[in-house]
Amino acid sequence: MSKLLVVFGATGQQGASVITQVLEDAELSKQYTIRGLTRDSSSSKSQSLVSKGVEMVQCDADSPSSLQAALSGAHTVFVMTVTMYVPGGIEKETVQGKAIADEVVKSGAKFLIYSSLPSPKAVSGGKYPVDSFDNKKLVQDYISSLPIDSAFFWPGTFMQNFHTGMAPRPGPDGNLVFWGFVTPETVFPLIDIAADTGKYVATILAAPEQYRGKSLACATRTYTMTEVAEIMARSTGKPVTYKQIPKDVFGGFLGEESRETLLNMLSYFEEFGYYGKDTAALVRDMASAARGKLTEFEEYLTRESLKA
Repeated sequence: MSKLLVVFGATGQQGASVITQVLEDAELSKQYTIRGLTRDSSSSKSQSLVSKGVEMVQCDADSPSSLQAALSGAHTVFVMTVTMYVPGGIEKETVQGKAIADEVVKSGAKFLIYSSLPSPKAVSGGKYPVDSFDNKKLVQDYISSLPIDSAFFWPGTFMQNFHTGMAPRPGPDGNLVFWGFVTPETVFPLIDIAADTGKYVATILAAPEQYRGKSLACATRTYTMTEVAEIMARSTGKPVTYKQIPKDVFGGFLGEESRETLLNMLSYFEEFGYYGKDTAALVRDMASAARGKLTEFEEYLTRESLKA
């Protein structure tokens, strides 16, 4: 008898990737049936998943009764929460993550996979608190204390960010530039979050005992800012430069609500590494275990071209 996999955020980048991977995996598609949770089960994205055999359920993640119904009969649950850079947003996400975990346990599910992150505050000895990372690790630690087997998906920097806040823009000479205050040699582990989340989660689903209690550093590989600029240049056919500017100048471009968090986050990456001092090795080891070919940044830009 197949096991029920419940996926939070089913129409978002991470959840949809998990569902697609399981549906297309010859082994996992026989082991698991899928229930996707969404805020709007009538949306076109929801209906597209229904057409593929996914049970789509409308769920309010802040409602215990809604969660109880959505989790009924679950064997394995993939949980992700959304960080909100608004007053009280971080605290709300933490409360929500813990409440969801409690309901997963109450449902009788056997395994919980949580989309988490390392804690810069802990790794840096308190030097760089980064609320949007630290709160997910708080929820992870809470989950680890509960009577349920669990594993933790730690995604790297999203390749998609280079279409938004990290996107290159025309400089004074008309050539493309993207700015930061970290050195050009600072390393970022990059992941195509929409295409590759499922390849890592599928690795856990295929061997849950092997990954029980583990945190998985998930990225295709590490890239310096210089490499990113070179890849962007090849993709666009135009010169692209990474320009290092003073930290206070960079901070002036950021919104007040997220400024301190983002400055601490980037300082932490530069000084300690995204996953700590062993970032490159952790990424390399997990990439070799992923269930499917991972997306290189250049491949991603071929599929999702930059506006140049």
